[in-house]
Amino acid sequence: MTTSSSHATPPRIRRGQLLSLVLLVVCGVINYMDRATLSVANEFIRADLGLSQLEMGVLLSAFSWSYALCQLPVGALVDRIGPRWLLGIGLVVWSLAQAAGGLAATFGYFVIARIALGIGEAPQFPSAARVVSNWFPPLARGTPTGIYNSASPLGIALAPLLLAPLIAASSWHWAFFVTGALGLLMAVVWLALYRDPVHAQLTAAERAYLQLDQASEGAPGSSFAAWRALFRHRATWGMMLGFFGSVYLNWVYLTWLPGYLRTARHMDLKSAGLVASIPFLCGFAGALIAGWASDRVARSAASPLAGRRNAVVAGMLGMVAFTIPAALVESNVAAVACISVVIFLANASSACAWSLATVAAPPSRIASLGAIQNFGGFLGGALAPVLTGYIAQTWSFVPALLTGAAIAFLGAMSYLFLVVRPIPEDH
Repeated sequence: MTTSSSHATPPRIRRGQLLSLVLLVVCGVINYMDRATLSVANEFIRADLGLSQLEMGVLLSAFSWSYALCQLPVGALVDRIGPRWLLGIGLVVWSLAQAAGGLAATFGYFVIARIALGIGEAPQFPSAARVVSNWFPPLARGTPTGIYNSASPLGIALAPLLLAPLIAASSWHWAFFVTGALGLLMAVVWLALYRDPVHAQLTAAERAYLQLDQASEGAPGSSFAAWRALFRHRATWGMMLGFFGSVYLNWVYLTWLPGYLRTARHMDLKSAGLVASIPFLCGFAGALIAGWASDRVARSAASPLAGRRNAVVAGMLGMVAFTIPAALVESNVAAVACISVVIFLANASSACAWSLATVAAPPSRIASLGAIQNFGGFLGGALAPVLTGYIAQTWSFVPALLTGAAIAFLGAMSYLFLVVRPIPEDH
């Protein structure tokens, strides 16, 4: 890998990059398998606990509310403490919460377990953004951002393939126990292997590759005042509102796709589980391709910010365009094809949004701005399951999907008109 500054990647940096990305992808796959377990087991849990569609929507959204609210302090903590300990502690907390979900016998207990899951999973993506900014120079961050974001759709795609047979062979409880155990094992691996680069021990070539200077090392970005100052900039609000629209539409599919295929498209359980994995495998490809492409666009655009922002906007407008026929066509094949394109673009735009945070934020507050953007996104993620469940129960899934398309369009406009210049470092 080379950067635009023509510095070849030093061997020690390359090893750190590869190890970091492998660990982030494995953590991310487990993270999203845990989130998707409830969707895969949706029908069995509803029958076992006697839940309505609206109650299941509340249960599906409980994770997102705590996850979103925790983004605000977690981003600042990652910038101050570092990703190694924040993500390690998060892995332990979310894995215990996931296993606790398998013990749920009442609606209220299950809601509490999902809230705890959201708290534990909050450090995942702010930590990943910080890791990428620590190990990669600014114009080479799109590809690694796409790689760690690809874990999201990959985890969702693997969940029905791996967990549906486990549920069929035992019960839905074991899906939660097994994924919780995987997370605890990964916590040990992450803490044992991951380290941030120590700037004082870097050679001149390594410092030149990472484009380190005194300004980027000594800025006071981890204080509460510096974190609060981010909200004075309209780019922050544009990224919050924009990601709200992107994640809202993505989470309509993430939380309701298996149920939508069963109830609205009349597929049997086996077919719905298999078909539900196809769009998220497309999303896996979308994140990888977008990360690679956004680096090239950023190098040729008027500015890195403009290139990465425009990629986000284009992806979101494509999500809107393909959701409309997905809602309206009668053919199941055509609907799944359109949904697959939407999930491809959703994960592409998400990868670009996270790489946008690395160039829109001051060097000392990358995790903070990324977490604030993610906070806005998962307010949308929290609202999507409940509102979709309500609209589908009251009318049908058609207006539910069209509502998601409208919200995503407004989000794209927020990115386009509010995120126009990077946020300067305060000294």
